[in-house]
Amino acid sequence: MNTNSKIFVAGHRGLVGSAIVRRLKEKGYTNIITRTRSQLDLINTNSVATFFEKEQPEYVFLAAAKVGGIVANNTYRANFIYENLMIQNNVVHQSYIHNVKKLLFLGSTCIYPKEAPQPLKEAYLLTAPLEYTNEPYAIAKIAGIKLCESYNLQYGTNFISAMPTNLYGPNDNFDLEKSHVLPALLRKIYLGKLWEENNWKAIKEDLNKLPIMNVNGNATTEEIVAIFSKFGITKVGEKVNVEIWGSGKPMRELLWVEDMADACLFLMNNYNFESETKGMVEVRNTHINIGTGVDISIAELAKLIKTIVGFKGSFVYNTNKPDGTIKKLTDVSKINQMGWEASINLQDGIERLYQWYRNA
Repeated sequence: MNTNSKIFVAGHRGLVGSAIVRRLKEKGYTNIITRTRSQLDLINTNSVATFFEKEQPEYVFLAAAKVGGIVANNTYRANFIYENLMIQNNVVHQSYIHNVKKLLFLGSTCIYPKEAPQPLKEAYLLTAPLEYTNEPYAIAKIAGIKLCESYNLQYGTNFISAMPTNLYGPNDNFDLEKSHVLPALLRKIYLGKLWEENNWKAIKEDLNKLPIMNVNGNATTEEIVAIFSKFGITKVGEKVNVEIWGSGKPMRELLWVEDMADACLFLMNNYNFESETKGMVEVRNTHINIGTGVDISIAELAKLIKTIVGFKGSFVYNTNKPDGTIKKLTDVSKINQMGWEASINLQDGIERLYQWYRNA
């Protein structure tokens, strides 16, 4: 890519897309195209075709997706598979029709089997059953990988795929109904800290910024306490408890989203489908993992957040709730050997996210 290349970032307001846009600007790219969902519905085939016909982007970062945590994935299964398939199909096909030079499709390491050996190598794709709770989302992302591979093989396009591990960072989703584990824990522990300090002014400010199930800062104390209880933030006497789903034993690898964006630009400038598949009889597993290669248990993650936030209360583990995949550590040797490695450690990243959340 040249700094004046016309670049379309699909999903620029999300955690992933916004980080890619920031990184592009930092690197001096000046011709970045973005559209909000109201301006361009990527599920609408005709709208996407019209957009590509008009704008003719040279490069595409496909970061748009319907995402969520265990509850959202397991509850809205049809939405997750349908919307993600439609977004992918529309953007990839129109990129082919309009001769996009290169497309980077972003997925997730949930594409790998639930019981796959650790760490997760790219070659483990489609070798065993998936984790049930997020199976529709994972299947959509696997279809995206195969869509890119198939267009490359049939039409000679240069559509590549990257599978980031669990991401966190600025513009993360802190909605307790739909958020992933780290932002959910961070917000619950922060609210628990405010409650143990009886800082109702700050609690109300937090709820005004992001209501919990329509409960905002104008609610009564009783209504706020009730919604806190629903999401596992309770108080007995002066002691606040924060509930954590599952046993706390599952291991998670967490990547600062700015590192992920840096890896995406690295791949866009250094990785090409054709050069990487020469000599293959059967072209498979051309996607690349992006991660740190280091994981942490949910219990240890909660303790780390507790220290950073300054929460003095206790954790309660609700073992009636699902743990999800027990361990999901990525093998990042492929991208490391190409010359890229993550640079932000977990403690520094959480401290940055905490400051961002408080100031957002």
